[in-house]
Amino acid sequence: MSKTILGLDKNETANLVNELNGLLANFQIYYQNLRGLHWNIKGKNFFELHVKFEEFYTDSQIKIDEIAERILTLQGQPLHTFSDYLATSSVAVGKNISNDVEGVELVVNSLAELLKNERLILDLSDKAADEGTNSMMSDFIAEQEKTIWMLNSWLGK
Repeated sequence: MSKTILGLDKNETANLVNELNGLLANFQIYYQNLRGLHWNIKGKNFFELHVKFEEFYTDSQIKIDEIAERILTLQGQPLHTFSDYLATSSVAVGKNISNDVEGVELVVNSLAELLKNERLILDLSDKAADEGTNSMMSDFIAEQEKTIWMLNSWLGK
């Protein structure tokens, strides 16, 4: 079994890098959706959601950097073009959304898609004994599950 400089199996690490790049692509689309929601939201919930969407995209920007740096730590190459993000992502692109409910539903659905990626990566990182990636995914998952609960409460679900 061939090992990386970190002492991880090279094949398992390559698989993790591939999945982390998928997560990176999804976060980039999610981030851009949040920017659009922040800019375009209208209606009685404008002030509340304008601030909330900014909070979410600021957090996403930090996570994007953490994911890319984890890929580099694992000796991989992070995706970095929008064409790669669009080709790789599974998060829906939201365009010209100004309705509050539609915007929040897009965020909930995007987070649900991110959670699918993160749980897969959590499982793979556990099997690969990659504690760094595993810890990152655990933190992301706990935070996003709570956010989905709160947004669903806002939606009355």
